[in-house]
Amino acid sequence: MTTQQPAYFTKYENLHFSRDENGILEVRMHTNGGPLVFTGKTHREFPDAFYDISRDRDNRVVILTGTGDAWMAQIDFESLGDVTNPREWDKTYWEGKKVLQNLLDIEVPVISAVNGPALLHSEYILTTDIVLAGENAVFQDMPHLNAGIVPGDGVHVLWPLVLGPSRGRYFLLTQETLTAQQAHELGVVNEVLPPDKLMERAWELARQLAKQPTLTLRYTRVALTQRLKRLVTEGVGYGLALEGITATDLRNA
Repeated sequence: MTTQQPAYFTKYENLHFSRDENGILEVRMHTNGGPLVFTGKTHREFPDAFYDISRDRDNRVVILTGTGDAWMAQIDFESLGDVTNPREWDKTYWEGKKVLQNLLDIEVPVISAVNGPALLHSEYILTTDIVLAGENAVFQDMPHLNAGIVPGDGVHVLWPLVLGPSRGRYFLLTQETLTAQQAHELGVVNEVLPPDKLMERAWELARQLAKQPTLTLRYTRVALTQRLKRLVTEGVGYGLALEGITATDLRNA
């Protein structure tokens, strides 16, 4: 493994990177050092960031987490631009497809450490291999129906896959909020931990995995994500197209 810090470690304003000698990369989402506020800029940059992570062969295990008491709970709608303009939505459509494809193209095990409410883009979590949640975590698809648009950015594919078709549809249509314990009972979350133990456990599991040969880590992830890649490729572009139609219709609201 090279010892020089990759250029992308300092490239992204809303991501903090750190990596140890075993190739365990911690990726922490933030805004000015506090909980992440999702913006148009993060929507643009996250696909590139996950691509950079995926092509860095010095990464052997990845931990994805948030900052403070929230995984991702706030969004700046205005920064996303005029979503009623089809030419503007085309950017959202492309980025929305690429962010999940690039997450799934990270060909090493990925651990989610959900350190608080995951109210938007919880589909990121469902692309990972191990999901740990603090006791303070909750899960909801907050933004879509609140904005009057189709939940088509991948939540419509991955939540029904994890919860089952009927329960997944209910979760999205009612904007149900699941506690960490409920998510554990439903098979979404693997372990629920006290908030102060969450990252310790994530790193413990990462170090356990890092004992495996690098190719074993890489090819196990490839094997475990093959079906997810197919479902995401089939469903997310179509879902985002439907979401875009309803965004355009907001002009008539």
